[in-house]
Amino acid sequence: MSYTVLWPAMRWPGDRHIEIASMGEQGRAVFCDSFAAVTDEQWASADAIVSAPDIPAEFHPRLSRCRIFVTPKVGFDNIDLAAWGRLGIPVCNVPDYGTQEVADHAMALLLSLMKGITFHTRELKKDPRGLWRPALNPFGKRLSACVCGIVGLGRIGTAAALRAKAFGMDVVVYDPYISNGSELALGVRRVHSLKELFAQSDVVSLHVPLSPETEKLIDAEVLAASKPGLVLINTARGPIIDLDALYHALKANQLQAVGLDVLPVEPADPDHPLIRAWATGEEWIDHRLLITPHSAFFTPESVYDMRFKGGEVAMTYLTTGRLQNCVNLEFLQQRR
Repeated sequence: MSYTVLWPAMRWPGDRHIEIASMGEQGRAVFCDSFAAVTDEQWASADAIVSAPDIPAEFHPRLSRCRIFVTPKVGFDNIDLAAWGRLGIPVCNVPDYGTQEVADHAMALLLSLMKGITFHTRELKKDPRGLWRPALNPFGKRLSACVCGIVGLGRIGTAAALRAKAFGMDVVVYDPYISNGSELALGVRRVHSLKELFAQSDVVSLHVPLSPETEKLIDAEVLAASKPGLVLINTARGPIIDLDALYHALKANQLQAVGLDVLPVEPADPDHPLIRAWATGEEWIDHRLLITPHSAFFTPESVYDMRFKGGEVAMTYLTTGRLQNCVNLEFLQQRR
């Protein structure tokens, strides 16, 4: 038996050999560049759909055969999980494609700030001889003397914790959803409030999904509890941090430095006071904020995994009935 998998809004241009390879011998891939380009027949004949953006509700009535929707990425906050549940269609994500890359990026931001990499590079450009100051590092600390706080001990949080431990850091975690003893298996400590974590950490790295519960999780109250000199890293989702609160906390020196790969509004909003101060080089923020363009996940290997695993998850379900990484079970009363 063969199955048709529809990619209705291709993210990656060019060759489709990766997606086609994920189909195996029983799958047939159909590609379109936009939702509007999909014909009624293609919607109706799709056994599965793989798409990063959600499928607009206007097309739902045309999905007469669809049995699974896969969003080939970690985040699913842009997907109407309840709507798919009402259709009887499970929604699955691909949570494992960029685990190592994002954890690596979090450590790169941490190291760049705490070892003064960007600081020294920028200073030396101004005067390679006169600013050759090896003993000047504004945020420098011995990493093995530091406490590294991890918020969220899922796949990426665990990978980040292991990397911090490899540098000899004392790792403490906050995650109200992990079972008792999870921290013991990794050899890390556990606290039960964000304030407690921020109060004892020299650096905090965020690794939680975006949800109504985690939006603006890091707010003015949490930031006010920060240990003096705290460095904050976010490679998770931008809205987890209240950007207004972050601006005031940095300006008030409640935080020493911040590394952000994600922002509440992307691309960056040049009119937000934090972004404006950083972009125009205001003296108070100079060297204290690193921003990368939501690029933590990106390597050729992770892109391959994203493209392949989306089709693989769909085909595994269609051919064996095994459901992987389902994120809308609470809304899925019965499946098609």
